[in-house]
Amino acid sequence: MIIMPKLPDIEALITECRFEATRSSGAGGQNVNKVSTKVILLFNVLDSNVLDQGQKDLFLCELSTRISKAGIFRISSGVERTQLGNRKRVLEKFFKLVENAFKTEEERIATKPTASSKQRRIDSKKAQSGKKSSRSQSWDETTDV
Repeated sequence: MIIMPKLPDIEALITECRFEATRSSGAGGQNVNKVSTKVILLFNVLDSNVLDQGQKDLFLCELSTRISKAGIFRISSGVERTQLGNRKRVLEKFFKLVENAFKTEEERIATKPTASSKQRRIDSKKAQSGKKSSRSQSWDETTDV
């Protein structure tokens, strides 16, 4: 049985994150050219003190498309017009991604079909068979040569 690493303390992970602000593209008029509203969250997975080795391996495996060769996990948001709004959005993305990376799927317990479901299946098969047999003609009776 494989033991999955438990979800790390997300608040502790945030303390290890670094935030950068850059100029954002998109709506905002003159504000776009003057203010750095786009927020980038950077998290060094390999140097993390919060994650143990099993958690780091799982993190690297599950979120490999968002992690650079240097082990830096990167998320950005430039949708909102304020830096604070983009920071909140980046943190929400970070929470969701970390939660999904450490989520374990429960194994499905196989069940047997009930007696009534078996009976319904057989009844529908008989009905279908009856339809098809009523469509066919006996060629011996219909040919008058």
